Amino acid sequence: MGNLKVTMTDVNGVSKTFDGVEEGTSLMELGKQNDVAGIMGDCGGGCACATCHVYVNGDWFAKVGEPDDIEFAMLDMVADVMKENSRLGCQIKMSPELDGLEVTVAPASSY
Repeated sequence: MGNLKVTMTDVNGVSKTFDGVEEGTSLMELGKQNDVAGIMGDCGGGCACATCHVYVNGDWFAKVGEPDDIEFAMLDMVADVMKENSRLGCQIKMSPELDGLEVTVAPASSY
């Protein structure tokens, strides 16, 4: 068991805080393991869909960083719900710098 903490607010507005998250665990894996509404991870974490789309809350975005070109292309597929703080959960892997991270699951795209 790890020692990192993440708070995820699902598509229904329900917030859950997960303690004991292992370093290297992606937000997509964490969401799927804990049945977080809105995290589907259809591609299994291969950055080939956008079914783990999250909004990174507040100042955390600077620590998480910008999406690379491949991730941005996937986010562009859900442009109707994409925001400046959008990221794919499969591409955010937990590290000590992200301890306490807060994200909100994005609504499903209408595309």
